[in-house]
Amino acid sequence: MLRMSLFFALLITLTGTVDAAVQGQEVNYSAGDGTTLKGYLATDPALSGKRPGILVVHEWWGLNDYVRKRADMLAGLGYTALAVDMYGNGRTAIHPENAGKFSSAVNRDLPLAKKRFLAGLELLRKQPSVNPGQIAAIGYCFGGGIVLAMARAGVDIAGVVSFHGSLATGVPAAPGQVKARILVLNGSEDPFTTAKQLSAFQKEMNAAGANYRIINYPGAKHSFTNPGADAYGRKFNLPLAYNPKADKASWLAMQEFFKALFPH
Repeated sequence: MLRMSLFFALLITLTGTVDAAVQGQEVNYSAGDGTTLKGYLATDPALSGKRPGILVVHEWWGLNDYVRKRADMLAGLGYTALAVDMYGNGRTAIHPENAGKFSSAVNRDLPLAKKRFLAGLELLRKQPSVNPGQIAAIGYCFGGGIVLAMARAGVDIAGVVSFHGSLATGVPAAPGQVKARILVLNGSEDPFTTAKQLSAFQKEMNAAGANYRIINYPGAKHSFTNPGADAYGRKFNLPLAYNPKADKASWLAMQEFFKALFPH
């Protein structure tokens, strides 16, 4: 427990505070396939009126405490945030083998991924504190790839932000199909995102007529926003590394992106 407390103290210190008034709750919902999806809804009940809603898509580890904390941080900024469950039944992984199986199963089935994403979108839009016409999504690693896939598929939301997410796809966006504005926050030293993939993504987005921006953070490796990345990397011999500077800069870039999407 002390270890987890220190972990989140570091996260909050480096990326911004979480308002003490923020409240989070577990929520069950369904995509109509017989699987219970277990999400996490965070909001600040002290705020009045409807406000933008943000979907948060987890890393390949599943909907764990890290992504819940990110939802809390968004609520602390004045948004209502829903961390979605893309694996079903609240499954999480603590070993890369299981994480790879869970994420691959979803990535191979785009219709299923879209159903589960849209189920979360519908739930978020129904929240009393949410303006249903002002929705965006963010995702980390696996989740970053998911939000980009949803943008490619033409899901009707204002914008998506991918933090160190996969840029490759087997289903490129068709011209005129992308409705969401796109922000890609990438580590320049991420071994999972090659220069070839980055170039292909840019060509795809240009051909689709998408409104997009890519920011590369010098020296940042994969999972640069997660304070637990170094421990994961050492334990499983993975090329992961937390980068406090890139973490803070990318969170601020996301905030500026949302301010442009949802002007007061």
